[in-house]
Amino acid sequence: MLIPFPAPESDPINFGDLPPAINDLLQKGVIAYRRDFSQAESYFREALAAAPEELPTYFCLYKIHTYHGNLDEARAAAQSGMTKAARQAGWPDDWREWTPEREIPEGAGRFALYTLKALAFIHLRRDEKDDAEDILAALRVLDPTGAVGWPVIAELAAGLAR
Repeated sequence: MLIPFPAPESDPINFGDLPPAINDLLQKGVIAYRRDFSQAESYFREALAAAPEELPTYFCLYKIHTYHGNLDEARAAAQSGMTKAARQAGWPDDWREWTPEREIPEGAGRFALYTLKALAFIHLRRDEKDDAEDILAALRVLDPTGAVGWPVIAELAAGLAR
């Protein structure tokens, strides 16, 4: 499952190497999220508009929308971020065309796989079990060691099937 944002008094989240203005917007969004969902989303949308190539913004958007049960918005943000990451990794836009690599990639490739896992979770929340299972089957091939955490989602799916 997705891990909630830390409490506002905790250390800033390390979103990686981002332009300072974008990192600032994301940090503000994380802090705002605890008290004002709309303000948090506004910060994240501002970051996305300013730098649509920066992947952590998509993560923030799909995460907050998943928490709030806005699953259409969560799915849209995850799909957009995953497509952007796949392109940055030099992969096809469609995850069904991805091929396994020797090692789990870092950077955009890892983000794409992690976000694919998030999409499986979102599909489960939307009661779209077949779509979630299709994604999990692909992740078993693309990430056989479970490095991006898909086995947790697979266990959740198995529990729902009982």
